[in-house]
Amino acid sequence: MLNKINTLRIVFSLFLTGIFLLGANTTFADDSLATPAATQHAVEAAESHDATHQNQEAHGEEKFNAGKMILEHVGDAHDWHIAGHLSIPLPVIIYSESGLDIFSSSRFEHGHAAYESEKTGIIYKIHENKVIAVDFNGNENKALTETFYDISITKNVASLLFSVTLLCWIFISVAKAYTRNPGKAPKGLQSFVEPIIIFIRDDVAKASIGEKKYKKFMPYLLTVFFFIWINNLMGLIPIAPFGANLTGNVAVTLTLATITFIITTISANGHYWRHIFAMPGVPAWVLVLLTPIEILGLFLRPFVLMVRLFANITAGHIIALSFFSLIFIFGEMNTGAGLGFSLFSTAFTVFMMVMELLVAFLQAYVFTLLSAVYFGAAVEEGHHEEAHAH
Repeated sequence: MLNKINTLRIVFSLFLTGIFLLGANTTFADDSLATPAATQHAVEAAESHDATHQNQEAHGEEKFNAGKMILEHVGDAHDWHIAGHLSIPLPVIIYSESGLDIFSSSRFEHGHAAYESEKTGIIYKIHENKVIAVDFNGNENKALTETFYDISITKNVASLLFSVTLLCWIFISVAKAYTRNPGKAPKGLQSFVEPIIIFIRDDVAKASIGEKKYKKFMPYLLTVFFFIWINNLMGLIPIAPFGANLTGNVAVTLTLATITFIITTISANGHYWRHIFAMPGVPAWVLVLLTPIEILGLFLRPFVLMVRLFANITAGHIIALSFFSLIFIFGEMNTGAGLGFSLFSTAFTVFMMVMELLVAFLQAYVFTLLSAVYFGAAVEEGHHEEAHAH
């Protein structure tokens, strides 16, 4: 029982560490440090853009752009979109040679306005979800933009912090339940989490790593499984503070895959490295071809982990949004066609969402299983070493 409690405590402590590994952009914003003082030229340029945009909408010239809508939903952003023009602004934190600027993304008015910092004198504007520097006429100053360090709390970072907080609450609650009711049957949240932990322990860690050495890898395996699974599920709920495509962000999957690679490399024994650089029983001339392939495999394995998770989660969102977009595409052609196709499109979108519930679990399981397999290969002992140990 104590081992279970200690494991759970290590799990949520690793989640706290994950804040620094996955979300370096965790500075709090203070709007009082910056005031809206956009230059007259920048304001006029923004107002001109707004007037043109509104005029196009009034005359029905601007058509529905499915590609833009899909990319905006699966990508990161400086605000948390809710519906229409309603969104939750997030802190924009820009560090440059001129100093640190902190202000709300609401200053950009959904990309239709510029903002000048009184502190640094830089005029900011958002373009394709990226903060850029502009001149008095609203044109991008590329030289100045390249000097930026954008450490803003974007939608993905905010989602990361929320999911870490949620997971810490889950595991702290379960750990306290074990402490309060030692030796008693689990109930409530504890009864839901415990079978999953036992499943990861018995069917993933023990089966892939072995009875003797699986325990030291359990904290990471549990952490990565619940982190991926919970964030996959959160991405399917289209309202704040959910709806972010966190596990469909290649930076996040790259970080997780890199951690797996580091743990594998550090844990690897001599038997593992001998098979990489000079596989026993293989002729020397074959090693000339085999050794480079094995070395390449060291880096391909984490790369495959990264791409599989990123591609599967993002593809699911894109397919669901694509069928949903067909309603508006057919609606622009003919109102009746839009209404008629909406039945088929909605049904298929619901079907895809149900499929994504399964994919959310499978991708977390596959990532955890492959990580365990890599760990098992790294700590596996040779047959002669096992015989000597006995």
